[in-house]
Amino acid sequence: DNTARIIDVKYHLLLPSVSHVGTILDNYQWETILRCVAAHRSYRWVYDVQYKPMNIADYLILNGRMPRSLRYCYGRVVSSLNLLAKDYGVTHPCHDTATKILQMLSDTSVERIFKSGLHEFLTDFIGRNNSLGIDIAQAYNFD
Repeated sequence: DNTARIIDVKYHLLLPSVSHVGTILDNYQWETILRCVAAHRSYRWVYDVQYKPMNIADYLILNGRMPRSLRYCYGRVVSSLNLLAKDYGVTHPCHDTATKILQMLSDTSVERIFKSGLHEFLTDFIGRNNSLGIDIAQAYNFD
């Protein structure tokens, strides 16, 4: 959730205008985002190129090996829910919801995300993530 919010704030709010995209300010802000999520060095190992919004979004949203990426985190959520299902002997609708979100993250591409709108994608993700949290809390009596 925090990773999605950080990317959304950077992409949607921080630049004064569209004309600043690709400038030193834009690149500095993207670098700062990577540093905030402790991903700067690993990003450089993977991409070994200048900071590009599409690459950074790919890394922080879709990379299955980056521990702070949305896809990686959802892999862990699904694994944890599977362990709970095994221990309790029952699955809840939240299990299917989490699996569907993970599948969506696995099946999409950064190009598709940017084509449909990064802000829109992240807003939808944050909403779905919050709903899942509520469903998990209700299923396992955390509320």
